Amino acid sequence: MKLHEIAAKLRCKLEGDPNLEIKGVAGIEDAKPGDLTFLTNRKYRSALRTTRASAILVSPSEPGIPIAALRSSNPYLDFARAIELLHPAPSIIPGIHPTAVISASAKIGDGVYIGPYCFVDGHVEIGRLSVLHSFVSIYRGAKIGDYFFAHSHCVVREYCRIGDFVILQNGVVVGSDGFGFARRDDGSWYKMSQVGIAVIEDHVEIQAHSAVDRATVGETRIGRGTKLDNMVQVGHACKVGDDTLLCGQVGLAGTTKVGNKCILAGQVGSAGHLTIGDGATLTAQSGVPGDVPAGALYSGYPAMDNLAWRKSIAVFNRLPELQKELRELRAEVASLHSAGKTRNSAGVRTRNKPARKR
Repeated sequence: MKLHEIAAKLRCKLEGDPNLEIKGVAGIEDAKPGDLTFLTNRKYRSALRTTRASAILVSPSEPGIPIAALRSSNPYLDFARAIELLHPAPSIIPGIHPTAVISASAKIGDGVYIGPYCFVDGHVEIGRLSVLHSFVSIYRGAKIGDYFFAHSHCVVREYCRIGDFVILQNGVVVGSDGFGFARRDDGSWYKMSQVGIAVIEDHVEIQAHSAVDRATVGETRIGRGTKLDNMVQVGHACKVGDDTLLCGQVGLAGTTKVGNKCILAGQVGSAGHLTIGDGATLTAQSGVPGDVPAGALYSGYPAMDNLAWRKSIAVFNRLPELQKELRELRAEVASLHSAGKTRNSAGVRTRNKPARKR
């Protein structure tokens, strides 16, 4: 594709040869001639001198670009769009593979593809132009919207609800039983029936081997446009708002409420029955025992304001030094105290100084 064609489709200002042939996309350090790359992180600016890319997506204010440039107000977003232009997804021909098992009571929309060894149970509804890749199981009564895409070995459990344009990567389970057990008098555990559902709203993507548990009663809900990374656990009756990111290995205990446009970085864990306000960010490995205010930046365990946590870590890193100073001060005080006792026992008269007037 010619560079001027890409510029027109992305609505970017072009600087340089408009007839450059662009064949692919790559990171700035790995790009080769014919590739389009991007620059958003200042840490990679030095790579401009050595990159072999033919063209680069940069911000309007980025100076000294030595190769052809596409000026964009959001270079990373336009790079994502360029990937789709240069590497379009393979088309899938609608149809049902002969090894798939489809209940007679299921309602399958137009243009749906159901691949090898899929199972669709009774009273399921699947919207138009959806794809069940292979070995996908849809349990009884589940209702799924249009443009659904389930990769291999995904499961949507009974009576769950999934909106339009939802993507489930390999091994995702929606609506697995919540972790609900009641303790008997003898200390053993009695399994509580999980009769609620899980609801996944429009434009959600859930990545590989993540689980969204159904509620014991009521529902677990993932809001519109939210993205779940690999190996995320969303417990029963959690509510996650719109356009929130749950990064790798985040774990939400039951009945956690997460607001809109939050970011929970890798391995954040929350106790149950708490609220994380809109726009909050929790840095990696934060442990959340209580509510987090809207717009907060929290870190550490127990999670606290990021600035307070950084100050605490600075002190923590100096603990061996501070401990040594404390031992030396104690030894000095003990020495002075011992010397004072010796003088007193030798008959030296001592007198307290009068307090200074203020």
